[in-house]
Amino acid sequence: MNGDQREQVLDNAKYLRNVRPVDPEEICEYVSGQPHPAAVRQVLREEALSLSVIEQEDGTFVPAPDKAASATFHGVDSFPESYAHVLEDRLVAEYGPGWPDGESGDRLRARIRELKDSYLHRRDVTYDEQTALCYGLYHLPAYYAAVQYVLSDLVADGLVPSQARILDVGAGVGGPALGIHDLLPDDALVTYDAVEPSANADLLEQMLGETGRNFHPSVHRRTAESFDPDGPYDIVLFANVLNELSEPATVVARYADALAADGTIIALEPADRNTAMGLRDIERTVERETGLGVYAPTVRLWPGRTPSSDSWSFVTRPDMEVPYFQRRLDEGKRGDGATTAEESPGGGEFVNVDVQYAVGVWRLDDRTAVEYRPDPGQTARMDTAGDYVTERVNLAGIKLSGNLAEDGHPLYLLGDGSQATDHFAVHAEESALNATLGRADYGEPLRLENALVLWNDDEEAYNVVVDGETVVDRQR
Repeated sequence: MNGDQREQVLDNAKYLRNVRPVDPEEICEYVSGQPHPAAVRQVLREEALSLSVIEQEDGTFVPAPDKAASATFHGVDSFPESYAHVLEDRLVAEYGPGWPDGESGDRLRARIRELKDSYLHRRDVTYDEQTALCYGLYHLPAYYAAVQYVLSDLVADGLVPSQARILDVGAGVGGPALGIHDLLPDDALVTYDAVEPSANADLLEQMLGETGRNFHPSVHRRTAESFDPDGPYDIVLFANVLNELSEPATVVARYADALAADGTIIALEPADRNTAMGLRDIERTVERETGLGVYAPTVRLWPGRTPSSDSWSFVTRPDMEVPYFQRRLDEGKRGDGATTAEESPGGGEFVNVDVQYAVGVWRLDDRTAVEYRPDPGQTARMDTAGDYVTERVNLAGIKLSGNLAEDGHPLYLLGDGSQATDHFAVHAEESALNATLGRADYGEPLRLENALVLWNDDEEAYNVVVDGETVVDRQR
């Protein structure tokens, strides 16, 4: 189709979209030379963003909704087989149908061990083709789930438009992209830009081939530092990438310039101590040096105060079902190249379905996920905890962990945004008046009345003892 015909298609579409569904079979009759309806449909798909139209199942196009997106979300139980097939097809193409067994399986398992060790010790990783496949084998399902838990909260708060522009910086092999796609409704018109410089981009592009007709992806093979974002974006996502950058706060600040005035930056990191605490350091630097404020989860409940505690804070969600490709790799027949230290087949070493992550959600406006602010005349601040050790006081705090105790009394990290030292709520005695402490979700604001504050020498932290004399209530 030549340029003149293309312009005629667009002119007709602009007129008809306000009258009735745009049908390619109708439009072709109004275009010189009467191009085939399939050619007209392709032009409409390519120009869907400029026309603000979505394609329906019957092949017609209608105006995209101009409202906040909605989504029904009840958690993530499993990784979709359609995406799993894409990954396995790549593995079969590279190593053959017996990819989990023998020499090929040994090489994949060895590389996954190297990846895990590099992440643990914060060593640089070079993402060649084999590493990209191993990254997908081990991390793809959990990253697919994690982004949905975070984004669903923003959708519930009305902060994601139906016509959404999303930038995914360090997109990897596609876990976050696929999670975003599956969470948002079919009638959402999504512009998805992925920044990914490594061999991960090859697998990412194949994964994006499984997305729907109204999800419009582009892959930019550039580094986070060199890519020039063309905003404004409604969502800027950094998923498991900030910990790999030499100056992460500087990069975040630059991308904040491409954020819409009512847009959101989401930063996701692994739940391990180094990266989770590193995320809080980045968050505090970004807050101090840019116009970004903390929307969730570590909301500053006291105006003008910022925390300086270690805050190893992360979210734990229900495990997913084990994807068949992880089970096949884990149970694969070991070859002569297997190490003597390797776990026996089926031992679970190569299964990764734990949905655990650290998260920071930042915005340019003053909006926060928690509107509650404590009454300073009735509530003690955590940064003054040294003044009331061994006393019973009223405290307010965000619940920032699940139960951290392996045995004994349940233990939860709390933060009010002022704390200089970590505070842990010890559920020493549960009652009907304080059971909310255990039942509250991560990120919920709580008020603790008549809690006993003690100093813990071993942990160099404050213990907030919740017993039969303590009342715990949710706050909104």
